[in-house]
Amino acid sequence: MTSPAAPARRVPEAVHRRRWAILGVLMLSLLIVVLDNSILNVAIKTISTPAPTGLGATQSELEWAINAYTLVFAGLLFTAGLLGDRLGRKKVLVGGLVVFGLGSALAAFSGSPGELIGFRAVMGLGAAFVMPATLAVLMNVFERDEQPKAIGIWAGGVGLAIAIGPITGGLLLDHFWWGSVFLINVPIVVLAVALMLWLVPDSRDPKPGRIDPVGVVLSVAGLVLLVYGIIKGGQLADFTDPTVLAAIGGGLAVLAAFVVVEKRSDHPSIDMAYFRNRVFSAAIVAIALVFFALMGVTFFAVFYTQSVRGYSPLETGLLMLPLAAAQMIFAPRARLLVDRFGNKATTTAGLVVLAAMLAAFATLDGDTPIWVLEVVFFLMGAGMAHVMTPVSVVIMQALPREKAGSASALSNTFRQVGGALGIAVLGSVLSTAYRNGIEDKLGLLPPGVRHAAGESIEATLAVADRLGARGEPLAAAADDAFLHAMHVTALWGAGVAMVGAVVVAVFLPGRTPAPEDDREEQEMVSAPD
Repeated sequence: MTSPAAPARRVPEAVHRRRWAILGVLMLSLLIVVLDNSILNVAIKTISTPAPTGLGATQSELEWAINAYTLVFAGLLFTAGLLGDRLGRKKVLVGGLVVFGLGSALAAFSGSPGELIGFRAVMGLGAAFVMPATLAVLMNVFERDEQPKAIGIWAGGVGLAIAIGPITGGLLLDHFWWGSVFLINVPIVVLAVALMLWLVPDSRDPKPGRIDPVGVVLSVAGLVLLVYGIIKGGQLADFTDPTVLAAIGGGLAVLAAFVVVEKRSDHPSIDMAYFRNRVFSAAIVAIALVFFALMGVTFFAVFYTQSVRGYSPLETGLLMLPLAAAQMIFAPRARLLVDRFGNKATTTAGLVVLAAMLAAFATLDGDTPIWVLEVVFFLMGAGMAHVMTPVSVVIMQALPREKAGSASALSNTFRQVGGALGIAVLGSVLSTAYRNGIEDKLGLLPPGVRHAAGESIEATLAVADRLGARGEPLAAAADDAFLHAMHVTALWGAGVAMVGAVVVAVFLPGRTPAPEDDREEQEMVSAPD
C-alpha cells in the first residue's frame, strides 16, 4: 500500500519530543470521565437503598441518574468539538474539567434523587468538553503513522478506567458514604488541570465551523423525549400507555426534524454528507451498538452480583476486573490483527464474540460457579477491544487533521447515544420482564405498596426485609423473577450485537484503506478495490 508524499513532519519538534507524556495527560483526563460512569455502576444498588444509607432511588430514577449525564454529554459533544476547533482545544479541555469537578462535588452532597440527576447533568456538560478535545489533541501531536498506535493506547485507557472504577467505588462504599464515589473526582481533576497547563500545547482549526444552536436544541430535546418514553414504558410495564407513546413519537419526530434541519443548514452540527460513505457509517453504527450492549449489560450485572449473589460493592468491582483487563490487554494490540486480517474480519469477529457472551448471561442462575461469570466478562472485554480500536481509527482518520475535534465528537456522540439507549431500552426490558414475573407474588401486599415493590428487585427485597420471616418466600420469588428478566434482557443485547456484526461484515473494508488527502472532497475512507 502506498501513501501520497507528505512533509517529513507536520508536528513541531518540541511537541513531538513530549508526545507520549502528553498522551499520558490526555488519558488522565479521559480516565476521569470514564471512571465516573464505571464507579457509579457499582454504587447504583447503594443509592437505591433507603436513607440514610442511600437516597432510596427507584430503578427509573437510577436510569435517569446515568442518562442525565450521557444525554447532556451526547447532545453537546459536537458543539463542544466545534468550540474546541474554534477557541483552542486546550482551553476547552481545561474548562470542561473544571465544570466536571464542580458537578462532581455537588453530586456528592445531593439530598434527593432529583438533585443527583440534576448535578449529573452538570457533570455531563463538563465531560462533553473533555472527551472530544482529548482525541483532537492526540491527532495533532502524533504523526499519521503513529496515530493508530496512540489511539489503541487511548482506547486501552478506557479499559483501565473501567477496571479502576468499580474497585475504587467498592473500596469507597466499604468505608464512606455513597457520595464519596463522586467526590473522588475532585482531586483527580485538580491534578489533570495542573498537568494540562504545564504540558499540553493548544491547537485549533484555522477554518472552524459556525455553531449550530438550533441543531443542538433539537438533538438534545429529541433524545430526552425518546429516552423518557422508553424508561417510562419500562417503569409502567406498558409501552401502549398514551404518555409513553406520545414521548417516543415526539422524540422520533424531533430527531427527524433535526436531520432535516442539519441537511439544509450551511453550518450543521453534524454534516450529514459524512454518512454517505458506507464505511464511515458502518464504523459509527458499530461503536454505538457496542456501547448499547455494554451499558445495558453492566446495569443488570450489578444487580445480579449484589442483589442475587450477595456480593459487596468491592467484590462486585473485583468481579468486573476481567472485563477491563481484557480491554487493556487487547485494545492496544487490536491494530496488529487489523494489519493482518483487515477491519472487516477483526471487527466482525469482535462483535460476534460480544454477542455470544451476552447470550451466555442467559445461562447464569443463582448458583452458577463464579468463574463462569469471570470468563464471560473477560471474553466480552476482548470482543469489545477488537471493535473499539479499529473503528476509532477509521473514524478519526476520516477527516483532515484540522477537523479532529469534529471527528472525535462524532465518534463519542454515537458512543454516548448508544450507551444511553442501551440503558433505557435494556433497562426497560429488564424492568418490564421483572414486573411481569413478580406481579403474581405481590397480591397480598397493600395496594399502595404493590406498584412500588414491583418496580425493581431492590424494591421487592426492601419490602420482604420489612416483613421478616413472612417475607422470605417473596425474596426467593424476587430472585427468580430477576434471573428470568436478566435472561430476556441478555438475549436482547445479544441480538443487537449480532445486528452490528452483520453491518460491519457487509460494509467495512477487508483491509485497512489507504488514507485520502483530498480535503476539498473530504472523502471519509476509500473502499477496497
